[in-house]
Order: sequence, then structure tokens, then C-alpha cells
Amino acid sequence: MHARPAFFAPLLALVLVSCAHKPITPTVASAPTLQGDSTHPGQTKGWVDTKLYFGLGPVDHPERGVSETDWRSFLDREVTSRFPDGLSVLDVYGQWEGKNQTTPERLRSKVLIIDYPDTAENRAKIEAIRAAWKQKTGDQSVMRVTEPADVSF
Repeated sequence: MHARPAFFAPLLALVLVSCAHKPITPTVASAPTLQGDSTHPGQTKGWVDTKLYFGLGPVDHPERGVSETDWRSFLDREVTSRFPDGLSVLDVYGQWEGKNQTTPERLRSKVLIIDYPDTAENRAKIEAIRAAWKQKTGDQSVMRVTEPADVSF
């Protein structure tokens, strides 16, 4: 038995129309659930979002470089002690060419994301974290990207 395309077109249209639904529109704006203290303000003013990029070691030789255990120890000792109110860590692949290199160095890497009030004290904490990593690993740099942030909790 051969079906005719003319038969299926209206049937398909009927099925698609029956699957369509109206999007849900929120009736009340979402209000912050944590607010009222300096750590979790309802709205921020003068905050920044900083990302720090840490190379852990060669992608092709995971036995060399910084282990996950060593990274977590560094995170607890150097980072969480300075920013106990929260942070995020992402596992990433990175590559770069250092001074006097002619081929890219491919690295197991971590990106640390911290949002905080932009004060001289907090900027000094970020620089202390970068310095501690370079001292621990001998790395030439820890890349830092800082941008203004509109944060609410």
C-alpha cells in the first residue's frame, strides 16, 4: 500500500498544532531570596567578577604538575581562607606560549571565579592568591580578568 504525500501534510500539521502550547509568563518578578547583609545583598554596587586561570600541568602527562588533591589544598589554604563567602571553580583545557617558547603548551587548567566588592583589601587578596600560586608552582603567570558585576542573591 502506498500512502500519498497529500494525505500526510494535513495530518502532520494537525499533530504539530496539538503539540504547541502557550509559554508560561511569570506574574511576579523574581525577588532575591538572600538579602540584607553585606555578603548577600539584594543588589550590588561596586562589585566585580574576577576570573583567575591556573595551569595544573601538561595535558599529555597528568602525572606531572599539580594533582587534584594539591589543587584542593591550595584552594582551601590560599583562596577559601581569603574569600570564604563563596566562589566557583571550572575544569578547563588551556594552552599558551610562554617566554622563549615556539610551540603551545597544552595544560590541564582551572578557572577560579570570585565575585566581591571592589575594594583595595579584596584586590590585595586576589594578588596574594596569584603570588602564592606562582611561588608554589614556579609558573610565570596566573591570568586575571576582572569586570564590573551586577550581582543579586
